[in-house]
Amino acid sequence: MRLSPLSVDEALASLRTGRDGLAPAEAARRLAEFGPNRVEELARESLLAGFARQFSHFFAIVLWVGAALAFLAERYGPGQGMSTLGVAIVGVILVNGVFSFWQEYKAERAVAALRRLLPQTVQVMRGGALEQIVAVDLVPGDVVVLAEGDLVPADCRVIEALGVRVNLATLNGESLPKARTAEPSQEDSPVLARDLLLAGTSLAAGEATAVVYATGMQTEFGHIARLTQAAGEAPSPLRREIARLSWLVAFLAMGLGVAFFLIGQAMRLPLIESCLLAIGIIVANVPEGLLPTVTLSLAMATQRMARRNALVRHLPAVEALGSASVICCDKTGTLTENRMAVKRLLLGRALLEPAALADRPELAARHRQLLLNAALCHNVKANRAGGAAAGDPMEVALAAMGRRAAGWERAVRLDEIPFDTARKRMSVLCDTPEGRVLYCKGALETVLPACEAVEGDAGVTPLDDAERARLLRAEDELAGSGLRVLAFAHAVIGAGGPPTDDRGLTLSGLVGLEDPPRPEVPGAIARCARAGIRVLMVTGDHPRTALAIAREIGLVTDASPRVVTGDELRRLSPAQLQLALDGRQLVFARVSAEQKMTLVEALKKKGEIVAVTGDGVNDAPALKTADIGIAMGLSGTDVAREAADVILLDDNFASIVAAVEEGRSVYENIRKFLTYILTSNIPELVPYLSFVLFGIPLPLTIIQILAVDLGTDMVPALALGAEKPDPAVMTRPPRARKERLLTWGLVARAYLFLGVMEAVAAMAAFLSVLARAGWHRGEALASSDPLYLQATTACLAAIVVMQVVNVFLCRHPRASSLAFGLTGNPLMLAGVAVEVTLILAIVYTRPGAWLFGTAPLGPEVWLQAALFALSMWALDELRKVWARRAGGGRGPERPANGSARARSPGSTP
Repeated sequence: MRLSPLSVDEALASLRTGRDGLAPAEAARRLAEFGPNRVEELARESLLAGFARQFSHFFAIVLWVGAALAFLAERYGPGQGMSTLGVAIVGVILVNGVFSFWQEYKAERAVAALRRLLPQTVQVMRGGALEQIVAVDLVPGDVVVLAEGDLVPADCRVIEALGVRVNLATLNGESLPKARTAEPSQEDSPVLARDLLLAGTSLAAGEATAVVYATGMQTEFGHIARLTQAAGEAPSPLRREIARLSWLVAFLAMGLGVAFFLIGQAMRLPLIESCLLAIGIIVANVPEGLLPTVTLSLAMATQRMARRNALVRHLPAVEALGSASVICCDKTGTLTENRMAVKRLLLGRALLEPAALADRPELAARHRQLLLNAALCHNVKANRAGGAAAGDPMEVALAAMGRRAAGWERAVRLDEIPFDTARKRMSVLCDTPEGRVLYCKGALETVLPACEAVEGDAGVTPLDDAERARLLRAEDELAGSGLRVLAFAHAVIGAGGPPTDDRGLTLSGLVGLEDPPRPEVPGAIARCARAGIRVLMVTGDHPRTALAIAREIGLVTDASPRVVTGDELRRLSPAQLQLALDGRQLVFARVSAEQKMTLVEALKKKGEIVAVTGDGVNDAPALKTADIGIAMGLSGTDVAREAADVILLDDNFASIVAAVEEGRSVYENIRKFLTYILTSNIPELVPYLSFVLFGIPLPLTIIQILAVDLGTDMVPALALGAEKPDPAVMTRPPRARKERLLTWGLVARAYLFLGVMEAVAAMAAFLSVLARAGWHRGEALASSDPLYLQATTACLAAIVVMQVVNVFLCRHPRASSLAFGLTGNPLMLAGVAVEVTLILAIVYTRPGAWLFGTAPLGPEVWLQAALFALSMWALDELRKVWARRAGGGRGPERPANGSARARSPGSTP
């Protein structure tokens, strides 16, 4: 229902109500008909569905299949440890799923603690009596009474208004409060209509009586919430890459399994043995430790990001934020402090900073009338408890400045002419130590015609046409800087003289105010530029204000950047919009919720990974559509927070940049431990290949493979996932949307270089133990033979020793491992200690021998493995030297611990 431009009486009649409100019985009937005044929550996943999701994604399915195959192999070939492997894989799935669910559940609990969106109670007229009711019980036709600071509970038509100004930031991003009156408005947009109060906004000043015409999902607030629910949720880049990796692992394992089955058949092995061999190969090639390592790495990153004031609701969003190539950022409250501050003063002919009044007492004394005006002409209410004053943010800032004038506290306000949209000024009559004085402030175009004199450096002089023209030019210059300009005037009222603000005033000066940028933002914008991240301001505020702030924070440096308004955006076709987004420096102003979502979709079509920040209801659809939605935790609305992936606990844009740094580090760290984990797949695979092709005893059992994948490799891999961000990570451009987590370079290094060396060391250890005992090829060894147990133990030990060195090699794909100090990552030292302790326990304790089928080793085996490990280290260091030179002779970087390191292109480990 649209009540503009109806008169008050027509609006009441159309809703079949009156100024005394509805009768209680009629209100109850309407509540049953229209339903509660509640915005439906975004469709949220149930706890059970969220829990089940942790066990049904594709990688989990791959592990489920691996476990099933292990149990199948145990049934037809018992005694090979396959049942233990199956139980271990199921355990990995369960532990990982429970941990992931718990991480997301904790984040959701934190979000729930932030919920405080619509008012809980409201003053309403029912049957001529003022009652306080729960806001959800409001119905169309109710007459509500609102005061300064109240949240508007539903869409309402104003009946009476006294100095009402409403804060619309949650709906359209507008930083300055707007006046509202009972006079019919001709505006088409409900947000701009001067006679309407919309749900989710708040009264910055004044008092109002209004009739409710829309509740719940029928409000503008509800319309945006519905738009948010309709918006599709974009999967994170990491989710897409893990899904792709899962398919690759599945196809690789199945392919090798089928190949070995065919090899077995070609060698005339019994069918059951060929099947068991294939199953063993498939299970051996599924990296059981990858899923928990990824989850734990992301969880640790969320803790680091939380310490930097970014709450992550979904674990994959950690990495997704690091891949962002464009940040579409709201202005009010994110780039700015969401408070008004005096920026410039025009006193006489001098344009001054407000600090000049404090530094020069004689200047403050000369312009005392302007300061008294600022201190007295307002409706700000002081907080007796010592907190912030309540009222229009602009008036709060002016009152704080004005209280520098001596004697303001002794003035008594006698009368007031409130601000309204027609007069565009406010006046108060005060009894001051100098007598009765009328103080007036407002827009220069309405104050100037009432002035006959102007206060300057030489005192009060008549106001002529030249002076009027100069003042109008000065106002235009201040407004061009994005400032809200107010004129201040006063008049001394003689005894018995009638107070009036339409003639005989003396202009005291002009004051320019702004919502100041956060001090950390310019540095954060500069970091984004160095990191190749494009920042686009997308705001509902005035174009001139948006451009001024963009210049001040360094977002815009061109002499004539393009400012695209919502009206222009509406006229652009999808193709024109995508071409327009190629512009180097753009600012979007007066943009609606649908248009913000359209912008996000256009950027995604261009191949960008888009992060969107926002706090208002208007931001929620774009937050949900974006690759990464970032909502404000302090000033944000509940709808915005529900739609977001990340919540800024301090509402600060600089925290986004810190979180991006963490996210980029996560992606690099995942590649590091992928290299580490995949390397051990080759020495686990080659023993099976040797067993089939060369007819030797199986050098490594299934249960020993499990000891590596879920035992010795886990903590070192986790340590790689906890590496500190590389200082150079924010000097490289974001990776392309099509860039893969698992690259051919990574696979080649893990499988064809490091893995081959580990396989050689493992097979050498196995065969050397057999050779020293006098074993000959073709001689059968029982699975319980002490020699066989010792030989397989040597193979296992060699793999673990090689992995101890490999974890240091995997810290960087190009920088020398010597460039990193041992104290840079304490978890890595702990991981190596755990790895060594585990292999010693497996080799030298009875429980270890019983569970993993091992036997004690002599020192010569360890020495041989150490020599192979040293050789691997030397060869990879030579490869890194070649890689640095092939990369163009780049000089060393500084790693996280402060040592020199080679620059990484951020693409292929």
